[in-house]
Parts: sequence; structure tokens; C-alpha cells
Amino acid sequence: MQSTVTTLKRAARSGAYASIASTLLLLACGVRDCRSAFAPVNAVSHWLWKDKAIHQQDASLRYSLLGYAIHHAASIFWALFYERWAETAKQPESARKTMARAAAMASVACAVDMRCTPERLTPGFERRLSRKSLLLVYGAFGLGLALHTLIDGRRR
Repeated sequence: MQSTVTTLKRAARSGAYASIASTLLLLACGVRDCRSAFAPVNAVSHWLWKDKAIHQQDASLRYSLLGYAIHHAASIFWALFYERWAETAKQPESARKTMARAAAMASVACAVDMRCTPERLTPGFERRLSRKSLLLVYGAFGLGLALHTLIDGRRR
């Protein structure tokens, strides 16, 4: 079993991959769904700025930067579970198994974010995006988790 420090380092990297991948989809889907690339990212900052953040269309330090920072931190949070789970593998994992594990983790994150979390602490972007876009965003999140694992090659 890996040390806690190693797990935290891996989660920081896989969470960063997942955050970047899902943020790119947030931006693209924002253009399609609400005619603003930044609206879904801004919405994440509703944790601090409440409904003002949900309705903010333009890029700003106040809403966009904080929204991304919260999203990035949440991505690392979920990556901790992914990395801990990956540590349980008794033998080298195939790319297919890595992808399945990442997809399962993204599904859990989505279910918890959308169904179990109090509205005040939801991601916020679900109020700006269609269900199809949410599926794409969480899919990109899972892909980011898996990409880190596959590129890094730890699961040999």
C-alpha cells in the first residue's frame, strides 16, 4: 500500500487532469447551452456569491477564478477516492480496467453532486447546462482521471 503522501501527490495530478478536461467541456458546453463559455465556471462560485454567480455571464476574477478554484479543489477531492481505489489493484491494470474505474468514479461523483449534496454545495453548473452537457462534463472528468493513470504508467 502506498504512503499517504504518495496518494496525495497522485490525487493532485489526476485531479488536475480531471479538472482541466472537465473545465474545457464546461467552457464548450457553456457556449452551446447558455451562450457564455464562462457562465458554467462562474456558477461554481455560488458557494460564496450565491445566485449572483449563477447568473454571471462574463469572465471575471471574482466569479471565474473562484469558480475554477473550487472546481479544481473538488476534482482533487474526488481524485483522492479514485487513487485510493486504484491502490487496491493486486496486479497490473489494463487500460480498459483503468477506464472502467475512472468512469465508475465519475459516475459516483455525479450522483453525489447531483442527488446527495445540499443545493448550496452543488457544483452550480448544473443550473446552466443541459443534461447532455452534464454527461459530457462528467465523462471528461473521468477521462482526465484515467489519462493521468495511463500517461503516468504506474499501473503496469
